[in-house]
Amino acid sequence: MQRVYNFAAGPAVMPEEALATAAKEMLCYGQTGMSVMEMSHRSKMYQEIFNETEALVRELMHVPDNYAVLFIQGGATGQFAGVAMNLLTGSGKADYVDSGNFAHGAFVEAQKYGSPRCVASSREEGYVRIPDLDPAAFDPQADYFYITTNNTIYGTKYASLPETGGVPLVADMSSNILSEPYDVGKFGLIFAGAQKNIGPAGFALTIVRRDLMGRAMAITPKVLDYKKLDEAGSMLNTPPTYAIYMAGLCLKWLKKQGGVESIAQVNREKAAWLYDAIDESRVFKGVAEKGSRSIMNVTFRTGDEDLDAEFVKSAAAAGLVNIKGHRSVGGMRASIYNAMPPEGVKALVEFMKKFEMEHR
Repeated sequence: MQRVYNFAAGPAVMPEEALATAAKEMLCYGQTGMSVMEMSHRSKMYQEIFNETEALVRELMHVPDNYAVLFIQGGATGQFAGVAMNLLTGSGKADYVDSGNFAHGAFVEAQKYGSPRCVASSREEGYVRIPDLDPAAFDPQADYFYITTNNTIYGTKYASLPETGGVPLVADMSSNILSEPYDVGKFGLIFAGAQKNIGPAGFALTIVRRDLMGRAMAITPKVLDYKKLDEAGSMLNTPPTYAIYMAGLCLKWLKKQGGVESIAQVNREKAAWLYDAIDESRVFKGVAEKGSRSIMNVTFRTGDEDLDAEFVKSAAAAGLVNIKGHRSVGGMRASIYNAMPPEGVKALVEFMKKFEMEHR
């Protein structure tokens, strides 16, 4: 069967080159006589794979030397608690921006460990935009200021980062990490679930400034304690070895594309094609407000649930799969991460035009 264009929000499309290499090396990696899945995480060969993957993260994101790069099990949701347990230990206060489902979930989770507050929200508007931020309302005594840079379900992203002064900025970048350049030095901590732009599901990439370590609550499990994880090289226990190997293959592919700076230009072009098609359409309408539009997750609908369902079904039959919107909001969502080729987006645009011609 021919490969489809997979617009899933996550787990998501991965570079074919990475998948082909993994298939080739499935039974035997190099001269080891075994699969990476069978290797001891303490072995010299696997440590080389691990070290190379970490080095690629540092290179592609220009991570400063005073930041740790950690591969932590539990995904991004695990980091909702991990961030609070490690950082909410000074004043016990933190500012959260409620810009979507996962941002809200992180805020709720943090309430178990301190006194976070919601400093801005677009929840009552259906999260169709990033909420307005008033710097005068930010708490200078907060242990950190928390944002979700891209909201997968609603298709929104920050056009610019908030200025938080001496308060560390913490960002969940799960759905747009490595898609466009960010200055890591502007953040105290960045984390991202792997299953969108990094590789397969299985861990959260966490990048944390080392001076923020060593503050963990006494109740923090050691597998979430950033300082202990850093000291153990992310190997307090057996890490998700194969997922990390696959992430390395995806990062090698990204480097071949010219890195984050080059792929960002491709991503902007892909998103522009799709948004132009939506804006010019008489059938489809965008969901996210224009000033908050994501270049990774494009949300749209027809305004008729039955017509939405027909579009999703017809698109799948044409090899354009996983376009149905999140179950909580309906409509359609095309996730166009780094590994989605431009040809896939062009095929979707052409299909949308054809569908519109048939349903005016």
